[in-house]
Amino acid sequence: MPAYVLGELYVTDTAQFDTYRTQGAASIAQYGGRMLAAGGNAELLDGNPVPELSIIIEFPDAAAAWVPEDLGGAGAAMADGFAVLRAAGRFAVPAPLAETLMAGWLLARARIGVPAGPMTIAPVHADGHIALGADGRLGGRARRVPFARNAGHIAVLAHRGNERMVALLSTKGLPISQDKSLAGEPRDAVSFDGVTPETIKPTDVDEDMIQRFGAAVRLQQMAGALEKILDQSVQWALDREQFGRPIAKFQAVQHNLATLAGEVAAAGAAADLAAEACAGEEIGIAEVAVAKVRAGEAAGAGAAIAHQVHGAMGFTYEHSLHHATRRLWAWREEFGNEAVWARRLGRMVAAQGADQLWPFITQDS
Repeated sequence: MPAYVLGELYVTDTAQFDTYRTQGAASIAQYGGRMLAAGGNAELLDGNPVPELSIIIEFPDAAAAWVPEDLGGAGAAMADGFAVLRAAGRFAVPAPLAETLMAGWLLARARIGVPAGPMTIAPVHADGHIALGADGRLGGRARRVPFARNAGHIAVLAHRGNERMVALLSTKGLPISQDKSLAGEPRDAVSFDGVTPETIKPTDVDEDMIQRFGAAVRLQQMAGALEKILDQSVQWALDREQFGRPIAKFQAVQHNLATLAGEVAAAGAAADLAAEACAGEEIGIAEVAVAKVRAGEAAGAGAAIAHQVHGAMGFTYEHSLHHATRRLWAWREEFGNEAVWARRLGRMVAAQGADQLWPFITQDS
């Protein structure tokens, strides 16, 4: 649903306010906002005196960031959507925000309007295959679908012969077998046998492109979660005292925190590399492969260091550290873990031959 900002303004410098108003309008428009009310007469019903100026701004649902405005979305740049995902990863948002963004992206590629409410996407595995029959009914089953039980709609990549199609269908009445990830988030099996979609349109997207895009999405969430555990670990080391001084004063702890900071920086850079690869119509395989391998390594090493710094307290359910670390362990496995992407990267390099190794490494650098 849209978000609303209510503001109260008091003008003390009219010249500066004119500049603020011009720049503010551009910033609001950049993120798809629109001014619902500005100024005018206000009647005080309760509380403080009436402000000099009152404004009400409406911003579109962030979950539809990658959907063009004519299809009901915000029409935001890819970078804006990825920024939302990093923030969501940082705060371990237990909702299908990433999945709704991905479903909106898939629907937009097929020029299908986006319904209101949470969505998810299927299939999420490269070996997934959902068929669309001549009668317009789907057939097949998708496993480990994120938040299927919580979604109002699913954007499905289906095949009608050799033609790839995107189907939008409601989850009402769908047979859903509930399961969960290591982080405790829904990862359900969904049967599509005999289901008639609400909308069907052709697309240029295939399962491999969904894998690449899904990996880029998870990379942003992983980068955000790693930033969170770094902040938590540094603060814990400053607060926790042992032998009469904060453990942050001990060289071994300092070394571990420095290593963690390096892993966080590397994962952030990798996530941004993959995000840039998604800016065009095609999604670069090499960029995503390199990024998923590096961020997966950072997730493993970073989570281990964070738990080591926190000691026994970090392993308790009551402490919030596990909200980030368990998601890191789950996200690194989804849309291909580092082993899967390392093999793909190795095959790409081997196919080009030894003479092309250095140009392959240094391309676009």
